[in-house]
Amino acid sequence: MATKDLTLEEFGTTVSENDTVLVDFWADWCGPCKQFAPVFDAASEKHEDVVFAKVDTEDQQQLAAMAGITSIPTLMAFRGGVLVFSQAGALPGSALDSLLEQVKGLDIAEVRRMAEQQAAEQGGAAEPGQDEAVQSTASHLDEVNGR
Repeated sequence: MATKDLTLEEFGTTVSENDTVLVDFWADWCGPCKQFAPVFDAASEKHEDVVFAKVDTEDQQQLAAMAGITSIPTLMAFRGGVLVFSQAGALPGSALDSLLEQVKGLDIAEVRRMAEQQAAEQGGAAEPGQDEAVQSTASHLDEVNGR
């Protein structure tokens, strides 16, 4: 499966309407991003059940800011509309394959239950809309990164 270029307008629906989504935040001037691109593309061919999306941080500065991107490349994995992995840095192909198998192996019902519990604790809705999905991702990343 080919990779998909993702914009702010498409981010929330892409994440919420697909079972597993892997997002690569990158920029054209970034050497590690260029080195990682063929690894990401090769993985997209192996894992046809996963949506592989790329966000050009130069073109989509608002989305990158909302997601709290401070270093690129940054990978985010979503399962059932919930952020389950976020890490800056490129991964070798074998590590990316392993990550994807782990993400696909997550119990979707448990992931959603935990997301609903977290949303209830924060006073938010369990099923966010597009704007809320982007904002929720950014808020979650801030918590994870201690911001």
